[in-house]
Amino acid sequence: MSPSEHRLTKPSTDIEQQHSVGLRVIAIYKGIKTIGLIILAFMAFGLHREKTFDHLIDILEHLSLTDTNGLRWQLVEMLENLGPTKFVAIGIVALVYAAIFATEGTGLWLRKHWAEWFTVIATGSLIPVEIYEVFHRFTWLKLAALIANVVIVLYLIRLASQPHARRSNDSASKSTRTQEG
Repeated sequence: MSPSEHRLTKPSTDIEQQHSVGLRVIAIYKGIKTIGLIILAFMAFGLHREKTFDHLIDILEHLSLTDTNGLRWQLVEMLENLGPTKFVAIGIVALVYAAIFATEGTGLWLRKHWAEWFTVIATGSLIPVEIYEVFHRFTWLKLAALIANVVIVLYLIRLASQPHARRSNDSASKSTRTQEG
């Protein structure tokens, strides 16, 4: 096993060792969100065809479910208001977010310092929207996502703000080489 391969699997500093599990948990969380968004994108791309869209509406309208709060009819109305053409845009947006989450997750899994800051910026930028959503259309899932993202941002700010020994070792070895040469 080469030294570069070894660095991908084992933490190279005390800080990485201490936070390895936390970074891996966040990376898995980002991976799950990535997979969910990819599935959503493919479903959205499938609904852009008029025939598929109409078939879905027909199925929803004829489901024999006990619908006490009218959720099914709200979904049918929302889909009809969107129309099939908007689903291509929804699919593209879902794929863009999936790419961002995949980048965050991969970088954190590999314990890259840039990924810590990238995740802080990307995740932190959506917190105001999540707060708005929690206060205007409350669900427990939205609240859980908001709390998880706030905890992730605070954890990563704390971690990313600490000095990284690997960076110090790299610069020390470069200065040693220039002094020797």
